[in-house]
This record gives sequence, C-alpha cells and structure tokens, in this order.
Amino acid sequence: MPLKLKPAHRQELAAALAAATARGEAIAEVDVSALNRVIEHQPSDQTVTVEAGLTLGALQELLARHGQWLPVDPAHATRLTLRELIDANLSGPRRCGHGTIRDHVLGLTVALADGTLARSGGRVVKNVAGYDLAKLFIGAAGSLGVVTEVTFKLKPLPQAEEFLAAPGATLEAAAQLLEAVAGSALTPVVLDLHRLDPATPGVTVVAGFAGAREDVAWETARARALGFTAVGDLGHEPAFWSAPGAAHRLSVLPALVAPALRPLGAATFVARAGNGVIYHRGPAAAPAPPAPGPLAVMRRLKAAFDPAGIFPNPLPPPAPGAPPV
Repeated sequence: MPLKLKPAHRQELAAALAAATARGEAIAEVDVSALNRVIEHQPSDQTVTVEAGLTLGALQELLARHGQWLPVDPAHATRLTLRELIDANLSGPRRCGHGTIRDHVLGLTVALADGTLARSGGRVVKNVAGYDLAKLFIGAAGSLGVVTEVTFKLKPLPQAEEFLAAPGATLEAAAQLLEAVAGSALTPVVLDLHRLDPATPGVTVVAGFAGAREDVAWETARARALGFTAVGDLGHEPAFWSAPGAAHRLSVLPALVAPALRPLGAATFVARAGNGVIYHRGPAAAPAPPAPGPLAVMRRLKAAFDPAGIFPNPLPPPAPGAPPV
C-alpha cells in the first residue's frame, strides 16, 4: 500500500523519503501541515521565508500587519498551503496585474527522493543563484520532490483598490470593450469575463484597479467612460470555484479569449482576459497531444530526480516502441 507521510519536521521527511526510495515504495500523500513556521520576515527588504505547510491565508494575515502582501490570490486561500500553491502554480484574478507565483519566488528548499534537502535561490532579492531550478519545481505537481520552505519577495498593500463591471454584455460587445481597454492607457490588475448561470444571457466583464488613490481614481474614471458603468467585485471567483463539477482549462492568446468562449455555448466560465486563461465547466475539448520534445525533457527530469518512482507521475506513458529517454 502506498505510504502516507505526516512529518513533524523536514529532517523526518527527508529520512522517510530516503527509506521509501531504498525500498522502491510509492508515496501516496505527504501532509506538511506541521511544517508551518515563519522562519524570517524582513519587512524593510520585502522578503519572507516560511515553511510550506503554512496556509496562504495565514501568511497574508501576518504580512498585512506590516502593510505587505504576497501578490497572488487563488481561491480558498484560508485552507490552501504554500506547498499546494507552488505544486499547482495557482493564481487568481489579480494575475493580470501581478503575474503568477513564479514571479515572486526567490528560493525554495525541497526534500528530494534520496533524502537530500536541496536549496535553490536565496533569501534576498539580488540573489538569483539557482533561480531556474526553483522554477523547475513550481507547477511540477509534487512529481520531483516535496517543497518544504519558500522565500518570497513581497509588495506593499495598495492604498486603494476598486472594481467596475460591464454586466450583460454579448461576447461581441465584451470583445470590443477588451479591445478598448487594450488600446487605452489603463493598467488593470484584474480583467475578467465570467458567466456563472448558464440560463443567464450575456457575460460580465470585470476590471480592477489598484495602487495610489489618485491613480485609481483616474483609472476608474477612464474605465467608466469606456463602458464599465456598474460597481464590480470579485464575487465571481469563489462562486465559480465552489460550484460542483470539474473545471476545465483553456489557454489562448489574450486577443482570442472572446472567440474561444463562443464554442462553449451556455457553459459557465471565468476567463482571465488579460492572460488568455479560461476555466469552464461542461464538455471538455480533446486535449492537444503534448509536443514530443518537451515531453522527453520532462521524462528525463523525472528519471533524474525520482529514479525509483516514489512520487506521483503526471506524465503520459511513452508510446509503445518509443526509445528510452
């Protein structure tokens, strides 16, 4: 039976992984909730180093006391651990203005399959040694090792944040509004389209602006002139992710978001119009076959980091008769 681990500290985790590799025993689950310390917070440097079992919500609460935050906002932050955030490379509506978690990681400590505790990157903004290695583990779904510690670069909390909406728009009108935003001087931190009720015609476009009060006031005035006439919010985000059923993902060029939504019919969706990422419920389109070159590289990495195969393997199996990597 695959192992379930709940280490009290990272040395215990490292020893358990080394033993599992020696036995060739698969690991079904690693619960890192006990690894939840804040190791170092330097408000003046805008950096924090924390163990990966801490929840994102708890970290944001701590940072807010110092007027700072980690600028990522995936759903369910109060129960989402930093390890889960890293493993899945999660993001939320503010991705439009702040990017993904890859843009805010300075360093990682990872427990590898052989029990090695490997550190990549550093605890200061100018230290970029091993930064690409850190990015290797972001979004790897726990297939290469167990993230135990993370160093983030932070941002000050904005003085003001406001949201506007254009509800009930057709896809054609929504596309025109997005084009108007792209052609303007506006710099939204949020630019989403959503439809949460398949029986409701039209879509809602949400734009969010954050920063200095004067800047936000100027941007919201310009946005209203473009067609964002209603007060908005981010209520669509928890509503979509709390609904039953699996959500599918599409990635397109930002300019093609509206055309990509048309074939979805009446499906419910949330679309990051500023990034080209669409989440929807309903029939999923057949995924495109992975490119052979990147897939071969990923298999080599998996074999190098986890030769005994104790961690989950999200990669599709090689085709019959394919040469070994």
